[in-house]
Amino acid sequence: MNSIETADALKNLSLAPALAALSHPVRIRILHHLCRTETCCCKDVVEQFDLAQSTVSQHLKVLVDAGLVRFRSERPRSCYCVDRDALDALLRSVNTLFDPETAAPRPVCGAK
Repeated sequence: MNSIETADALKNLSLAPALAALSHPVRIRILHHLCRTETCCCKDVVEQFDLAQSTVSQHLKVLVDAGLVRFRSERPRSCYCVDRDALDALLRSVNTLFDPETAAPRPVCGAK
């Protein structure tokens, strides 16, 4: 990925909110669960974890707000699925961020 692609990837997905959303172990587990299913309702997610429905709903909201999960209301249920494009963009951005090929040259640690 060249520097223009790197800049585009970083612009297309704000890293901080996405990484903040992944900073909680339960949200990582929820995202992992959603990655294994095409779509599921909140109740299905609650059944996978020993947490209150309101707690799971709050974690899902954080993932939705970060753009990693899509929400669709199908009365009387709420359906969730991973936004695969957003997750791919996040992975590319993180890889690019730490790729020595695309990073600006820096002096070696400890060198004067």
